[in-house]
Amino acid sequence: MISPLLLDCTLRDGGFVNDWNFGIGSIKSIISRLDYAGVDIIEIGFIDERRAYDENRSIFPDTESIKKIFESIQKPSAIIVGMIDYGTCSINKVSNKDDSCLDGIRVIFKKEDQEEAIDFLKQIKDKGYKIFANPVSITSYTNDEVSILIEKLNKIKPYAVSIVDTYGLMHSKELLNYFDIFNSKLDKNIILGYHAHNNFQMAYANSITLMNKSLERRLAIDSSLFGMGKSAGNVCTELLAMYMNEFFERNFNIHQIQEAIDVDILKEHDKKYWGYNFEYYIAALNDCHPSYVQYLLKEKTLSVKSVNEILKKIENDKKLSYEEKLIEKLYNEYQDNYCDDIITIKSIKDEMLNKKILLLGPGRSIQDNADIIDEFIKKNNPITVSINFLIELFNIDYIFMSNAKRYSQFFHLIHDDNSKAKLICTSNITEAGMKIEYIVNYSTLLSDNKVIKDNPLIMFLKLLKNININEVWLAGFDGYTQDNNSNYYDDYTRFLYCQDNVFLRNDAIKKEILYLSEYMNIKSITPTKYL
Repeated sequence: MISPLLLDCTLRDGGFVNDWNFGIGSIKSIISRLDYAGVDIIEIGFIDERRAYDENRSIFPDTESIKKIFESIQKPSAIIVGMIDYGTCSINKVSNKDDSCLDGIRVIFKKEDQEEAIDFLKQIKDKGYKIFANPVSITSYTNDEVSILIEKLNKIKPYAVSIVDTYGLMHSKELLNYFDIFNSKLDKNIILGYHAHNNFQMAYANSITLMNKSLERRLAIDSSLFGMGKSAGNVCTELLAMYMNEFFERNFNIHQIQEAIDVDILKEHDKKYWGYNFEYYIAALNDCHPSYVQYLLKEKTLSVKSVNEILKKIENDKKLSYEEKLIEKLYNEYQDNYCDDIITIKSIKDEMLNKKILLLGPGRSIQDNADIIDEFIKKNNPITVSINFLIELFNIDYIFMSNAKRYSQFFHLIHDDNSKAKLICTSNITEAGMKIEYIVNYSTLLSDNKVIKDNPLIMFLKLLKNININEVWLAGFDGYTQDNNSNYYDDYTRFLYCQDNVFLRNDAIKKEILYLSEYMNIKSITPTKYL
C-alpha cells in the first residue's frame, strides 16, 4: 500500500473564513511549521489578479508577488503550490517556473468551463510548473461525464487530479463510485487527489476510506489546520497526520502542527466560527448551494420542514449554482399557497361578530401587566386570541399562526390535550398530523409595506376588518426597542427574531394600525408604541 501525500490548504481554503488576512507573520509561520512537520505539499493561497497585493493576505495578484513571502524564510522542502480559480487570473500573470518560487499551480474549474480550463492548465504546464486539475462539484458530473473529462485530462498529463466534493455531499458509497472511475481511467502516473468538506461530518471518514484502498498510484489528500475552510470546513491536517503516522509509517511532526494551530489558527477561530453546522447540513442533505438555505432561514418565517420542501423544488441543474431570484420566487410561491377561505371566513365571522376581541402579543408588558389583563378578561369576557405564540397565563380561545417557524416552536403547546383553544392558521402553514380548525388565505392578508409584509398583528387585524369587527383591544404589543431582550416576556426570548429595521417596523405598524382604525376602534390595555 503506497503512502498518501498530505496536502495542506489552510492558507488558501482557510482564507474564505478571514478574507485571507492571516498576517504576514502567521503566513510565514504556518508555511515554516508545516514544512518542519513534513507535510508533503503546501498550498500558500490564491493567485487572483482582481486583488491588489497585500503582504498580510494569502491571495496574490500574480506569481511574482509570492516571492516576498520567502525573502526571510528558507525555501521549504515541501512542494509549494498556489491555486487559480479559472477565469480570475490570466496567463500573463503567471511567470515562468524558473522565475517563480512555486513548484506547482492548482486550477479549479466548473463543469461548463472544462475545455478552456484544460487549455489554461496546458499553458501553465508549458511554463514549467507541476499542474493540478481540480474540477469543482464533482457530484454534478454523471459517470459518463467524469469519464469524458478524464480522457481530456490524460492528454495533458497533469501532476495530479482531484475529486472535489465542494459542498460535502458524498458518503463513502458515492465517493468510491467516483474513485473507481478515476482510478480505472486516469493515467497511472497521475496522482489522484481528494478534497472534502465537512457538511455531513464525513471529511475525515471519507479520507480514511480512500487512504485504505490498495492503490497502484499515489493519493494526495487535502486538509487544513483545525479544519479551517469554506462552509463546514475541511478534514483536519492534524488528524490525517496522526492517522498516517500510525497506519502508513509516516513521520509527521505532530507537535509542529499543533503549534501552528495554537499560535496562528485558534485566534482566527475565535473571530469567526467554521465547521459543521445546521445550515450546511441542510444544504448537503438537499444537494444544494448553502446560500439557498441561508436565504430561507434568514426570513425567520419557515419551519425546517418548509425549508426542505422549498429546496426540493429547485431544479437539479440549478442546485449548486446560487440564484437569488430563483429562491426568492420559490419562497414567495410557497408562502402564497392560495386556498379558498370563503366558508372559513364566514365561520370565523359567525363566532366573533358582535363579541369583544382581545389580541395577546408576546411583549414584556403581557407579563408585567398580567393582573390588569386578567381583570379586563374577567370584567369583559372577551374572545381572547394569542398572535403567533401561546402563553399559559390566561385562558385562550383562539390561536392565530401566520409563521410556520413559530407554529413549529409552539406545536407542543398548541396541540396539548388540555388546550381548548381553536387554531386559525394562514395557508402557508401545513398540517403536521394534527387538526387545524381554520385555514385562511395568506396572501390576501399581507401588508403592502415590505418592512412589515407578514406582521402577524396586522394580518389578523385585516382578518377582523374583513369580518366587520368594530372594536378590538390589544395587550402585549409593546413595539420594538434596540434591546432585543427587553422587547419580549422572559420565556419568549428563546424564540427571538433578528433585530433588523426595528424602528422602521415601529413606524410602519403604527401607520397600518392608524389606517385600520378607520374601520374599527383599536385600543391597548398595556403600554404600546403603536397607538
